[in-house]
Amino acid sequence: MVTTALGVSRLWATVGQGIVNEVYWPDTGSPQIRDLGFIVADDAGWWIEVKQQDRYEISIPQPYLPLPTVVREGERYRLVLEFLPDPLRDVLLIRYRLEGEGLLLYPLLASHLAETGSDNDAWVGEGLFAYSREHALCLLAERDFLRKSAGYFGRSDGWQDFKKHNRMSWDFDQAKGGNVSLMGELEGGEGVLALAFADSPEDAHTLAASSLEEGYDSIRPRFVEGWESWRNGLNLGPRAPAASTRVREMAYRSAMVLKVHADRTYPGATVASLSIPWGETRNDPYHFVWPRDAVETGFGLIAIGEFESARRLLSYLATNQLADGHWQQNFFPDGRPRWKAVQLDQVGLPILLAAKLRELNQLGGLDVREMVQRAAEYIMGNGPATPQDRWEENEGYSPFTIAVEIAALVAATSWLDPAAVGPALDLARSWNEQIEKWTYVEDTALAREHDVKGYYVRIAPSAGGLSGPLTIANRGGLQVRAEDIVALDFLYLARLGLRRVEDERIQNTLKVVDGELKVDTPNGPAYHRYQHDGYGEHDTGGPYDGSGIGRAWPLLAGERGHAELLQGRDRTPYLEAMAQMTGRGGLIPEQVWDTDPIPARGLYPGRPTGSAMPLVWAHAEFLKLLLAPDKRPLELLEIVEKHFP
Repeated sequence: MVTTALGVSRLWATVGQGIVNEVYWPDTGSPQIRDLGFIVADDAGWWIEVKQQDRYEISIPQPYLPLPTVVREGERYRLVLEFLPDPLRDVLLIRYRLEGEGLLLYPLLASHLAETGSDNDAWVGEGLFAYSREHALCLLAERDFLRKSAGYFGRSDGWQDFKKHNRMSWDFDQAKGGNVSLMGELEGGEGVLALAFADSPEDAHTLAASSLEEGYDSIRPRFVEGWESWRNGLNLGPRAPAASTRVREMAYRSAMVLKVHADRTYPGATVASLSIPWGETRNDPYHFVWPRDAVETGFGLIAIGEFESARRLLSYLATNQLADGHWQQNFFPDGRPRWKAVQLDQVGLPILLAAKLRELNQLGGLDVREMVQRAAEYIMGNGPATPQDRWEENEGYSPFTIAVEIAALVAATSWLDPAAVGPALDLARSWNEQIEKWTYVEDTALAREHDVKGYYVRIAPSAGGLSGPLTIANRGGLQVRAEDIVALDFLYLARLGLRRVEDERIQNTLKVVDGELKVDTPNGPAYHRYQHDGYGEHDTGGPYDGSGIGRAWPLLAGERGHAELLQGRDRTPYLEAMAQMTGRGGLIPEQVWDTDPIPARGLYPGRPTGSAMPLVWAHAEFLKLLLAPDKRPLELLEIVEKHFP
């Protein structure tokens, strides 16, 4: 689960394995702890770290209300935890209740302040403290701790203490300049913890103490009221009430996920996910802004009537546009670049978002003329082949990217100077006429296998074209022929109005994609990105480590469902699949397991892998598929329809 309060607080928390994972502060791109877990023990030498026991349930009061409660049942204990962000302070409250004869509870906090865990200081005083580079945390207990200790992770931390002594025997005052961990022994079986963040330890202590002084029972109604008020302003459209209970609940949950990921320190910033895929073994987080994911989220916000949030997102993107008109591949919420590759779909998509808001008369006073002009000029000067495709792996002629570029150039004419309109439209028409030349093949082995005349490829390299070699980097540089690789990327040709969905070429490619990429799971259909993908767990279930086997994506079930939407057919099976392929908290993952179960690794067909969860883009795709009217995807623009009737 992911959670935040709707108030002035600048804190976001995630819950995984039944404990607190990362807590982000003061923005959605800055995780400040590794986790906050618990040890349950008695005074006779028995103990258990609760996250090692996969015996828990997680629930929230309503699908739109991210107030998670975790109930753990062990052989000797029952532990109930509720996680509550304080709307007025940068504080996470944790209410706990431990049941079991003669048992004690020990919070175990791994600090990771200031984007690094290597130089944190930890100490004990009137609480548990950590500090690094003007980032501080304080963990207080309602009844104070009976005992406290600060140690180095893997050497003198609380877990090592229990491993060596079967009890808490260390009471170190401090641990400086390293990967540090804090532990305390709680008095009594129930109470409240307050984890606060601030620029100084003193400020963090004040915030934690103030939150505890006001009291959990006073703060909780304020948190609930904020989310209830937001929910009352949602517009889920006419389709949601007619959907199944599962789909309707997922609509609210998806809207909540989009709202949770909205930054307040940098309004409009929306990271791809408050998660770290395969985080037990890798540190390759998703808490960065990808313009593509952000725009997909923006369309999801439009779907639920959150126009102000969509405008704020667009304004944020305009602020972070580079002078030449493109955007960095991704960046921190404060705008600092992370990866710097150029992906031309990420240049065109903000134009489409601006055009949709304009079409709906929802731009308000937002002036995006300069942003649109610069982006359009960049596309005209650098397209149609992209240096990197939407999967961030290959260069060349991508149906997805080209579709976005063409639609963006047409949409941009509403803002271009009169002298630039003609050249933009001429180029858009020229590229549109050459889409098949660049990306469509006929009479190949794959076409004959699926009994079709031809199909759109995933991407054609600039050197070699449709029959040229394509490198699969995440499979150790595997070389395949471009004409042998397909993806759902082509469907945006229809979603953006450049080709009719009834077009034989679209229908034939759907047939090939269904035959090559579709996986039927116990929870419904999902799709691989493309053949030979290596981004996913190994066949043993071992985590992705730079190579692996690409697994099925619920997001792509949503994209495939849009083909049914375009044809006025039933999209329900794809909505139901996405609503079922979730984790325990009901969040949609990036990938699901797609072969025989491996219970020892918690991998089951149609259930989340160790990939990112939630994937905000997937939740936005769900909302777009659910709430769009028949035959009219939300990305479809009237200005593009008129230009390509």
